[in-house]
Amino acid sequence: MIYETLEIVKDQVSKYLEQKTTEANLVVLENVSKHDDPELNTMNDKIVLSLLNIEEEVALKNNPNVKFKNGETIYKNAPINLNVFALFSANRSTYTRSLTAISLIIEFFQSKKIFTQVNTPLNPAIPALENIKEFRFIAELYTPTFEQLNYIWGTMGGKALPSVLYKISVVKIDSNAILEKGKPIIEISGILNNNT
Repeated sequence: MIYETLEIVKDQVSKYLEQKTTEANLVVLENVSKHDDPELNTMNDKIVLSLLNIEEEVALKNNPNVKFKNGETIYKNAPINLNVFALFSANRSTYTRSLTAISLIIEFFQSKKIFTQVNTPLNPAIPALENIKEFRFIAELYTPTFEQLNYIWGTMGGKALPSVLYKISVVKIDSNAILEKGKPIIEISGILNNNT
């Protein structure tokens, strides 16, 4: 669901940028650390969306692993809820176009921060989204310190681009694998031994 979530975000931001700039397909889902690679020209004059980090949402970790459905007790591991850190880097042809693109991305998320299947139509041209029935996640601006920002770009190769970082939460990973099934206990019987 990580890839699917980033595809949804990429598609939505790209459509918004197209409305504002009349340029289509500006956002690409790629590893921004390779933006200088001459063999990867897919990032030239684009906004690059990259996965920066993943963390587990510990507040939702202790959900019960037992469900009752159609008179059966079903045991399955609770889903893993994740926060995904997505970095938008502007690799446009000029610095001013990069800054404009970053401003428009911030504007987009200011106007829409909650994404669900109700308010976000999925693009039928993206095959990975065909089986998505239900989703809900929230995008929030995440501001790293100067030290963290330096570390991020140092890890990615050193050359910093105009960028903005968003924390996307909560991305749910659930395999639907059932561990065990059983009938619920509906009565207790036995003999009470009263030896006092």
